[in-house]
Amino acid sequence: MRNGILNLLAVCVKQGRVLGEPLLVSLFSRQSYKLSCVHRAPFSSFSKGICPEFSVAPLKDMESVKKPEVEDPEKKKKKEEKAREKELKKKKALEKALKLQAQQTSNAPKKSEKKNARRGGDEENAEDFVDPDTPFGKKKLMSQQMSKQYNPSAVEKSWYEWWEKSGFFVADAKSSKPPFVIVLPPPNVTGALHIGHALTAAIEDAIIRWRRMSGYNTLWVPGTDHAGIATQVVVEKKIMRERNLTRHDIGREKFISEVWDWKTKYGGTILKQLRRLGASLDWTRECFTMDEKRSRAVTEAFVRLFKNGLIYRDLRLVNWDCVLRTAISDIEVDYIDIKEKTLLKVPGYEKPVEFGVLTSFAYPLEGELGEIVVATTRVETMLGDTAIAIHPDDTRYKHLHGKFAIHPFNGRKLPIICDAILVDPNFGTGAVKITPAHDPNDFEVGKRHNLEFINIFTDDGKINSNGGSEFEGMPRFEVREMVVDALQKKGLYRGAKDNEMRLGLCSRSNDVVEPMIKPQWYVNCKDMAKQSLDAVTDNECKKIEIIPKQYSADWKRWLENIRDWCISRQLWWGHRIPAWYATLDDDQLKEFGAYNDHWVVARNEEEAEEEAKLIYAGKKFHLTQDPDVLDTWFSSGLFPLSVLGWPDNTEDLKAFYPTSALETGHDILFFWVARMVMLGITLGGDVPFRTIYLHPMIRDAHGRKMSKSLGNVIDPVEVINGISLEGLHKRLEEGNLDPKELAVAKEGQVKDFPNGISECGADALRFALISYTAQSDKINLDIQRVVGYRQWCNKLWNAIRFAMSKLGNDYVPSKNVTPDALPFSCQWILSVLNKAISRTVSSLEAYEFSDATTAVYSWWQYQLCDVFIEAIKPYFSSNDTEYASARSHAQDTLWLCLENGLRLLHPFMPYVTEELWQRLPYPKSSTRPESIMICDYPSVTEEWTNESVETEMDLIVSAVKSLRSLAKESRERRPGYVLPRNDVVAETINKRKLEIVTLANLSSLTVINDNDAAPVGCAVSVINENLSVYLQFQGAISAEAELEKIKKKMEEVRKQQEKLKKMMDASGYKEKVRPHIHEENVNKLASLMQELLSLEEAGQHIQAHR
Repeated sequence: MRNGILNLLAVCVKQGRVLGEPLLVSLFSRQSYKLSCVHRAPFSSFSKGICPEFSVAPLKDMESVKKPEVEDPEKKKKKEEKAREKELKKKKALEKALKLQAQQTSNAPKKSEKKNARRGGDEENAEDFVDPDTPFGKKKLMSQQMSKQYNPSAVEKSWYEWWEKSGFFVADAKSSKPPFVIVLPPPNVTGALHIGHALTAAIEDAIIRWRRMSGYNTLWVPGTDHAGIATQVVVEKKIMRERNLTRHDIGREKFISEVWDWKTKYGGTILKQLRRLGASLDWTRECFTMDEKRSRAVTEAFVRLFKNGLIYRDLRLVNWDCVLRTAISDIEVDYIDIKEKTLLKVPGYEKPVEFGVLTSFAYPLEGELGEIVVATTRVETMLGDTAIAIHPDDTRYKHLHGKFAIHPFNGRKLPIICDAILVDPNFGTGAVKITPAHDPNDFEVGKRHNLEFINIFTDDGKINSNGGSEFEGMPRFEVREMVVDALQKKGLYRGAKDNEMRLGLCSRSNDVVEPMIKPQWYVNCKDMAKQSLDAVTDNECKKIEIIPKQYSADWKRWLENIRDWCISRQLWWGHRIPAWYATLDDDQLKEFGAYNDHWVVARNEEEAEEEAKLIYAGKKFHLTQDPDVLDTWFSSGLFPLSVLGWPDNTEDLKAFYPTSALETGHDILFFWVARMVMLGITLGGDVPFRTIYLHPMIRDAHGRKMSKSLGNVIDPVEVINGISLEGLHKRLEEGNLDPKELAVAKEGQVKDFPNGISECGADALRFALISYTAQSDKINLDIQRVVGYRQWCNKLWNAIRFAMSKLGNDYVPSKNVTPDALPFSCQWILSVLNKAISRTVSSLEAYEFSDATTAVYSWWQYQLCDVFIEAIKPYFSSNDTEYASARSHAQDTLWLCLENGLRLLHPFMPYVTEELWQRLPYPKSSTRPESIMICDYPSVTEEWTNESVETEMDLIVSAVKSLRSLAKESRERRPGYVLPRNDVVAETINKRKLEIVTLANLSSLTVINDNDAAPVGCAVSVINENLSVYLQFQGAISAEAELEKIKKKMEEVRKQQEKLKKMMDASGYKEKVRPHIHEENVNKLASLMQELLSLEEAGQHIQAHR
């Protein structure tokens, strides 16, 4: 066995695997004995995912080998003395190196025994690294030993249930703490979590956790939206698929019962997913927009607004969906651009329908005056034409003023009207057909000229009796072809040509939206919009700040041009409108809704009866409730009020309204956010929130909108848990894509996720999404970035593992340190920790979330792991009394850094920080909080700040980076040289030799001056005008090659110098540039000039000593 070990060591030495201060560790398991060659990790180990203390080259398992016996202490002592002798004499012969390795190998079993003894066993037990099962809701039971690798599914298990059961998320309305309140934008009860929801949850939870740790009484209210159209469509499809029935077949009452059953079964999916993301919502206040309390609030809001004259009923044009048979809001209309004649599939039609064609036809003029030619992209609507418009100044048609055209199919007289607002005489024939009941522009013309409004469509998109018996009962797009044929037969068809157009499609049904005139309920928004506009733009009484600021312009544009809000929908699922139509016995017209003044608005039918008796005293009447429901945006617009108990004056409403902030996507700034502000001011007496933060919209890595048909929709749970390509395909197959769309979507998945999606965990996904928020108004999400943060979690894990090994089992931390007594690297890490805390907090306060993640990440990665942990390793690698004090200080500083750093990171990565924080020891003088989430958020400790130490470390790090750059990827320790060019730099370098040697992995460091000969066989790097470094290599280094490198570097510096000078010499530079920027440029120019001189000196130095 011993000879085998020596042979293996020889191989390691030959391959350069055993460097400088070789260490050998024997690793044991129950089945096998493994021998691994181990060396110290390099300066950049953390950026490469290597264990911070060791990197191990595992050798093949040697089975059935017994554990070596413990060596005699005296024998061990002699060998150690012999080893020290050999190191002092610096004998480098291979035979002696092998003996040294063998001697250290013999010590490994004893060290391993001591390590195992602390664990209470003779061997490393695999079970010690596995978390025990935790009963649901109990505090997580963690493994005795930290797992050697970060495993997100293991780390993120059990914590959430304990947080929730412990009441950490619950706000107290009677608390003396200042409140901080966010209402979660209620996701649709129909859905599963999509990546946009994940972004919302990640940002809002980061805000809430930070505020909670900062001493606020935080309330984050969860809820779901009943999503009228979306939910009704889902259930209708389900009934049709399973029973081949429509909602009309089963009736309203039964259908609504089916929807409630569906909601009960599937409605909680998205809330479970929010829990999986770690969202610390106050679930005790969970609500649903159609639960009893919210429904009562909706009814009360409608009644109050109606009684205040802000809600009324009118006959107006709406976006009509002929499949769903309801009016839809503007946000539910998706527009596609059509460039030319295009055939599209339309629901309910077997053959594709033609769009993008402008059809011209002639109307005969009364009195045999000839004809007038008009053109349209919707020729079927000519059945509802009631006028022809011309421009009053168009000389071609002066003779037709006051004349009439005759409708070719029904003989209706169409007046020739003059309208300068609508008609452009230079476009087409200068004559425009007017269909007031089916076109928004024509509707306005109809009102201006008091035209007849003739609706020609049934609710399901067929032609009604107003369209003529020839076409009655036929679907609208079939009639399109029939009308063209009829015009041709009458000799009135004048041709067709391609025409660019925008076509509106319903986002729910994909039906072509039809403008239809319908009686609907409206909210008068004029005064409410003015108040909402002032709340954002009036600097003297500003109540709301919009972030980013550019969206204030959108707010202004929308609210200045607002139209009254149509709030009724012809659906069955939703809040039934609390209005009853009174049919009087003496009414001439008995049709429902025939008289607009016969409506009674009340909170319930009993109240409506009492109201009607007062209005129609002495008359007989019958009340029928409006079958329509309210727009979903009406109930969600009340959400900040209704979730807190309005209309009752509850403790929650008094304590938490107005809320603090609203965080949502910029795409619903008007449809939801503005309406919340209008209703909040009108019904709640104040704006519903003080800050509006609008996050970017998520696209795929290629910048495309996420779409099921493209296969690029990302389910956040699939990123958290990981999924194979086959699993992604299966999800597509379970959807509603047709075969062609399915093939395209699968192809997209193969291209973007050829190996599926790796398991990333919730922490990595949250951190990645938040870090993306700096990307303007769109996020191009690359899953590989999330994978990168998952790997970073592994580095955090290893940092804590290293720390735990250096703190030891008996370490008791101290919360207070005296900075002046600390070693240099400890003073530095605390000073830069202060800066990281300050930057993180200021970024969070400014809603600059990406900057906050950058501040935290940079401190952990580039300062703590890459520099500090490496710099303190010499204190722990020897039991020398010289390092005893430094070692103790390093332990205290390391604990402070980890404890503060985990709290700093917690709002962004709650799971891994909780797990690691729970493993840290805690000062005995303090009571340990139950959870990291209820600890105080880190704050700046003024006495830690030390600018001079930071300046020194900046110099050291720049020297180290240059030396490591010269070494490239080699881990061999080599002699280094430093050439400082002023006394301050020289003093710093001499004081900090240990740090440079350690961080740059040098065998020695020599400080030289300009009078010394250039070190032989060295590569050189000029860091700046004050410092150059040299690294010695075995064998000759080409002076010519080094001079060539210096020459190239000088060319780069000259280019920078010339570019800066050109900018500073430009006309108007001094007038345009701020004084401090000019001063920075002057200093930069001087620095570049000095660097050129230093490079010239370096070249001369090499030339002189060639």
